[in-house]
Parts: sequence; structure tokens; C-alpha cells
Amino acid sequence: MPADAGPSRLDGITLLSPLSAEERAAVARQCRWRRFHANEQIIDHQGESRDVALVVDGRVRVLSHSPTGREISFDDIEAGGFLGEMAAIDGLPRSASAVALEEGTLIAFLAPRPFQDLVSGHPDLAMAVMRRLCRVVRIATDRVMELSTLGANNRVHAELLRLAKRGRMEGGTAVIAPIPVHADIASRVSTARETVSRVLNDLARDGLVERRADALVVRDLCRLEALVEDVRAGV
Repeated sequence: MPADAGPSRLDGITLLSPLSAEERAAVARQCRWRRFHANEQIIDHQGESRDVALVVDGRVRVLSHSPTGREISFDDIEAGGFLGEMAAIDGLPRSASAVALEEGTLIAFLAPRPFQDLVSGHPDLAMAVMRRLCRVVRIATDRVMELSTLGANNRVHAELLRLAKRGRMEGGTAVIAPIPVHADIASRVSTARETVSRVLNDLARDGLVERRADALVVRDLCRLEALVEDVRAGV
């Protein structure tokens, strides 16, 4: 266990918030703790591991690769989140890979059996797992529909809207920080980085987005949402 890891480090894991401090301490003792370098693999696609990964420090990206090696990004998990629950529940190989995005990312790995015991013994915790699985299904459904029905420009708009809704709200303005990397957006919506750059430049010229030193600002969230919904309605 890393020197700075310990029971209290699990206090920030949202999944474990229904537990008492004593119960979280018991979970911590069952975990295997490890720090990862930036870009180091945490979970291997189709791997045989079944542990749930609790993100204590840092940030983790869930991704896969096409047969030609193209990266496809699904989600970024912030500190306090978790991943890997599907393999712990159904016992099947991993459906995606996961890599650390930040140096020193700290993961607490919880084996399938203790995880299953927590889920079966704590209804609030079980609901949190189900809500996350519902979120995964909804995001996947939206992206399948977008890939099937929307052009590349519109898919970039839709992804920008998702990021904005997860950002910091300032009235009708959304602040996305840190600034999203064009290549990351491209990998999520299956297009080229140059397309993302062009779309964002167009939105900036229209006054809808503004690039600051440390953030991308959507100046009118309602207008962006209307832009996305108008295209979907016309499909």
C-alpha cells in the first residue's frame, strides 16, 4: 500500500458514501492499492481481472481501440468515481481498457466477492451502482444514435453539449475545465481532430464559445442545446 493510502482516503468515493466510517475502513483493508503513471494502463480490454477500481486520486479514461489501432474514448472518471463493476458482477472479460490520465493516479482495487457483498448488503449502494449502469447505457444509446444519424459537425456539437452540462454553470454560461483536447473529442465522436478544430472555430466566430487560458466557455448553453436538438428533430 502506498505510504499516503489508508482508510480515510475512501471517504471521497461517492459509491461508499452510504457506509459508516468503520465500514469504509473495513473496505480499505480489503483493497489492493496502487499508484499509476500518466498514460499507464489500469485495466486491459478483454483482460481476466474482475476487481472494481475506486479512483482515489487523479483521473482515469475508459477507452478501446479499433482493429486499425484508432483510439475510441468512452468516458473520463474523476477522483471519487469508480469503474470495472460490470466484470465484477457478470464475471465476463473486460469490455474496455482504462488508463491513468494524471501522474500518481491512486486506485484502490476491490475484489469481486467483497464488492458483491457490499451491493447485496446495502440497498443505497446497490442503487448507486444501478444508476451508474443506467448512465452507461444511456450514453451508449445516445452515441449509437448520433453515429447512425448525425454528421460529424453535429456529433461534435452534441459532445460539446455533454461536456458543458458537466461543467461549472455561471447563469446561462457553462465553463468546461480543463479545456477539452481536440483529439479526445474526436475519439469520442468518431471523427478527425481537424474536424473538431474547425467546428470549434466556427462556434467561436458565432460567439457561442470562448476559449480562455484555462477553460472553454459555452456562452449560451440554451442556444447550443437548441442547435443540437434542432438537428436531431430533423433526422
